[in-house]
Amino acid sequence: MVLYLTELIKNWPCTVSGGELRTVVTGITENSSRVKSGYIFVARRGGHYDGALYIKKAIEQGAAAIVIDRTDVIGIPAGVVVIIVPDCRVFLSHASARLAGNPAERLKVIAVTGTNGKTTVTHFIGQLLKELGKKAAVIGTTGIFIDGVKIDYDGPQMTTLPAEYLHSLLQRCENEKVTHIVLEASSLGLSTNRLDHCAIDIGILLNIGTDHYEEHGGKTCYVNAKKRLFGMVKTAIVNKDDGECVEMAKSAPVPVVYFGTDPAADIQVPYLQMNPMIPGHYNRLNALAAISALLILGYTVDEVVPRCGVLQLPEGRLQRLERDGIQVYVDYAHTPDALEAVLRTLANSCYGKLITVFGCGGQRDKGKRAEMGELAVLYSSSVIVTSDNPRNEDPDAIVRDIMEGFGGDCSAIEAVLDRKYAIRKAVFCAAPGDVVLIAGKGHEKTQHTADGLIPFSDIEEAGKALSEKTFLDIRGINSE
Repeated sequence: MVLYLTELIKNWPCTVSGGELRTVVTGITENSSRVKSGYIFVARRGGHYDGALYIKKAIEQGAAAIVIDRTDVIGIPAGVVVIIVPDCRVFLSHASARLAGNPAERLKVIAVTGTNGKTTVTHFIGQLLKELGKKAAVIGTTGIFIDGVKIDYDGPQMTTLPAEYLHSLLQRCENEKVTHIVLEASSLGLSTNRLDHCAIDIGILLNIGTDHYEEHGGKTCYVNAKKRLFGMVKTAIVNKDDGECVEMAKSAPVPVVYFGTDPAADIQVPYLQMNPMIPGHYNRLNALAAISALLILGYTVDEVVPRCGVLQLPEGRLQRLERDGIQVYVDYAHTPDALEAVLRTLANSCYGKLITVFGCGGQRDKGKRAEMGELAVLYSSSVIVTSDNPRNEDPDAIVRDIMEGFGGDCSAIEAVLDRKYAIRKAVFCAAPGDVVLIAGKGHEKTQHTADGLIPFSDIEEAGKALSEKTFLDIRGINSE
């Protein structure tokens, strides 16, 4: 749509100087590399860089205006429009929605937040909507899907897309006749205003775990980030089985509907005829959360519940590979709650040994490492601790933090820093009837190290290891 700069800033608290306000705005970005003629460049000061350093580059590439939230930026040419706003992030959200034509206002939008389960619940909702004849888009950690098919999209791989990408995507969805949007609302996405001007019909709060505390500056800030969703939706759906969620919902300014196994929950489905390939009590709760969303949309229990038999877990969520009687599960579990839920599920169904391979991400919540180590030992026959996404942290130091949870020496614990070799070793140690769990990275196709992103897939490596083990066993070679 054609939008003049004067229209975009009308009634917005700001101070404007320089340049021509009767300029057609063609886009907005905080990434100077994306600036084109007619774009607004938002020179925000971030945690790792200062956008003011890229103002010159943005102007050279055709920026129509510069947005800042301070008065100490110097060196901007007099003929360039400068807009000073109270908060760059909030303005970016507002302007992105306006430039896209506010598509969220015409779509049914469902946002799911929680420490664990966001990806599974969003995909479950998308699958149920498809079964009911609706065209839905699912946006989140594993990518963007329309009608269950992953689409190509030129944007960052983030759980919750920044506003400048989100609203243009919603506009594309609307043009492709999508009627429902189901998206993951991460704590960081909520706290950094990415969803501020996205009209949301239903918000779902699944659980509160012990992840991302350090990124937010503590548990209180993390919880408050999640609570922001209550002020952005028309109806909230909350897990009645999670006491912290129930407490958070007490101050919600919108109607709250509770789901769960708790007798006081508004929505309970005692027994779900789910796909038998989807194990775990926690996945039944995930399905119940999805059902709750459909009921709020106006569907009946009789319409929704029978369709749960077709539900499938998204990529990297208890993704199962089997060969010669050995089962391998790849799962994204990277928090203590998620890891325990998966381990308990597999331990209850495993007739042989349960071998667990996992690590913890670098530069993230060090406090959870020992706890995850303790849980792995509690449920597993043997554990191989390996590297996850160490980023710029020493992988050896991460492993030492995890090993503290083992409470001393243990012959069933081994550290193998090379993740590929750790997976291979676990599979080669397994016998028919055993289960191997590879946890932490799930769907991810890269590993984030100090050297940058390198190609790596747990699913591919597990498949290769199973094939190689079969090859060696056939020839009578000791694969260990």
